[in-house]
Amino acid sequence: MTSASFVSYFTPGLCQSSAMLPPAGPLLSLLLVIGTCGTEPRPRVPPQGCYVAEEAGERTFRCSQAGLSALPTGIPNDTRKLYLDANRLASVPAGAFQHLPVLEELDLSHNVLAHLSGAAFRGLEGTLRHLDLSANRLASVPVEAFVGLQVQVNLSANPWRCDCALREVLGQVRLTPGPGTGIVCGPGARPDLVGQEFLPLAGEEELCGAGRAGAQRSTDVALLVTMGGWLVLVGAYLAHYVWQNREEPRCPLKRAPVLPGRSEDSSTLSTVV
Repeated sequence: MTSASFVSYFTPGLCQSSAMLPPAGPLLSLLLVIGTCGTEPRPRVPPQGCYVAEEAGERTFRCSQAGLSALPTGIPNDTRKLYLDANRLASVPAGAFQHLPVLEELDLSHNVLAHLSGAAFRGLEGTLRHLDLSANRLASVPVEAFVGLQVQVNLSANPWRCDCALREVLGQVRLTPGPGTGIVCGPGARPDLVGQEFLPLAGEEELCGAGRAGAQRSTDVALLVTMGGWLVLVGAYLAHYVWQNREEPRCPLKRAPVLPGRSEDSSTLSTVV
């Protein structure tokens, strides 16, 4: 039996028993035959509580309320909608979704997210359109996480710190439409901001705290105080000078004392005359 006939004897995907193997044959052909046994890729089974579906003709992967504490594996690469809401996810690492090149919608709402990597959504710059991060524990997010994304994001129901960094984040994204968008300052914000809507306050320079603008304001205030102190001192000196000059004319002129030597000379002069 030739090498060609030996290979064609075994059909792809069909493993023959060792008793059916020919008694002699090229070693290469035997290795090829063995390599065809058991190499059929098995489809990954989604974690319990997760399933794949076709919704409006788009591949959807749903893991809602599945009790997940880590991102699931086995998400198909052609997934366009990914629902991971209502789980126990606490963070999103760098490049967590970069293996999903056509992902358009991502729902991470109602988890316990407190940290997002600055590269959490790396690889989704050209595809992601909707991102839901509502109802988590986010006090702040790195602005780098949204750079390059053309995404509409829901940031409501989080305990935001309401600082200059959040204002920069809002400059990178489009918020989901809604009254006030639900961005409320949490316990980590300035005491006078806690419980207030952030958007009406976003234009205040004081949000930057002791940052660049805050440091500039502090310098300006210190300069004004210094200049004011000098002006007060100059004014006090001028007032004292004017008051002293006004008092001097009121003092009576003192008569010059008569020298004794002059009196004796006057008496001698009178006697001689």
